[in-house]
Amino acid sequence: MALSGAGPEEQERGSDHVVQLCNPNLARMKEDILYHFSLSTSTHDLPAMFGDVKFVCVGGSPSRMKTFIKYVASELGLDRPGEDCPNICSGTDRYAMFKAGPVLSVSHGMGIPSIAIMLHELLKLLHHARCSGVTVIRIGTSGGIGLEPGSVVITQQAVDACFKPEFEQVVLGKRVVRSTVLDTRLVQELAQCSADLSEFPTVVGNTMCTLDFYEGQGRLDGALCCYTEQDKQEYLRAAHAAGVRNIEMESSVFAAMCSACGLPAAVVCVTLLDRLQGDQICSPHEVLAGYQQRPQRLVGHFIKKRLTLA
Repeated sequence: MALSGAGPEEQERGSDHVVQLCNPNLARMKEDILYHFSLSTSTHDLPAMFGDVKFVCVGGSPSRMKTFIKYVASELGLDRPGEDCPNICSGTDRYAMFKAGPVLSVSHGMGIPSIAIMLHELLKLLHHARCSGVTVIRIGTSGGIGLEPGSVVITQQAVDACFKPEFEQVVLGKRVVRSTVLDTRLVQELAQCSADLSEFPTVVGNTMCTLDFYEGQGRLDGALCCYTEQDKQEYLRAAHAAGVRNIEMESSVFAAMCSACGLPAAVVCVTLLDRLQGDQICSPHEVLAGYQQRPQRLVGHFIKKRLTLA
């Protein structure tokens, strides 16, 4: 077992330099094909396309990330009437990618395997493009624990289903455990941005990352279930006591991979329900659509503020 990950000091130092990777094999490759992005180092001028990127925001669905880049472009004065935001990864249907000035918006699908594949290629893209001073933020939805629906959670620590701040993976038959460190200063900065907006309830807390939407999160409404309502409540209350305020399925590997490469990273998710009160999302579509805009609004304000102060 190996426990690795860059601490806050290493992240801060790394933020001033070109994005670094943890794979010596890449230096011996004549070409790097980013297959799931439909990009490569030989057929695309990655520094010209992405060298100015300072903020990368990732989220589950292509439509949500397109909406986000349109919002950011408008906020930064980069949008042009009548012009659409083209999908840079139009050669594939795996992920979608959009760009507005120094902001890159990328979809990652659902769950740890999907976001992990995307992150491997995203981190390589940033490295090949010689990007520096990059901040990466995941924006998304989640289930809350003890919070009103619509509350925004800024992740302090990403934890596993046993409430440990670790991401475990089997590599060549061996357990590899990586730290899920997130940037403390970035958390504080985002919390201040939410206070500046004063538009919706926001908390800083731990986020539990699970491998599954149903049994892995203690739901009673899946096709399989081997526990009772009392078991579920005891587990969720134990999670709350451990500082967990929301549950999703991507934060642990996101934090681990960004930390390993020294990138300041944050997770900002809105809660769609309080899991202590039920398992199914019952709010009307228009209400949920409004909730989903909240992380976008907060992160958009953060980016605009950062650029204004630069």
